[in-house]
Amino acid sequence: MMNGATAEKLRLAGLKVLVIDDSKTIRRTAETLLVKEGCEVFTAIDGFDALSKIADHQPDIVFVDIMMPRLDGYQTCSLIKHNKVFKSTPVIMLSSKDGLFDRARGRIVGSEHYLTKPFTKDELLSAIQTHVGHLAS
Repeated sequence: MMNGATAEKLRLAGLKVLVIDDSKTIRRTAETLLVKEGCEVFTAIDGFDALSKIADHQPDIVFVDIMMPRLDGYQTCSLIKHNKVFKSTPVIMLSSKDGLFDRARGRIVGSEHYLTKPFTKDELLSAIQTHVGHLAS
């Protein structure tokens, strides 16, 4: 008999997650939380860095910060969604401001969800469970 927490951990084990954020703190926080849950986590510092990592690692889900230098989160999400191999990969936008405009713009470029930073472990895991096909109940 498994308790709920153990069952959750098993469901997330081996899940490949890409976290794209120019903040080392955010990358490290997300990575620490997700690795504890059994996820395989890759990080990128901006959209350009992320594009090669998406091709190399083929993540199950992508978390992307909106405000980044060079290629912002909207542009990065749009590029992912316009690639036929990755267009069904869920993209979760991360933003330090909880704005209606940001949410709407995120939806326009194809993101599935929006989290306001700082996010909690529960928000992070809930977004994964909601949007990763084989986990969505």
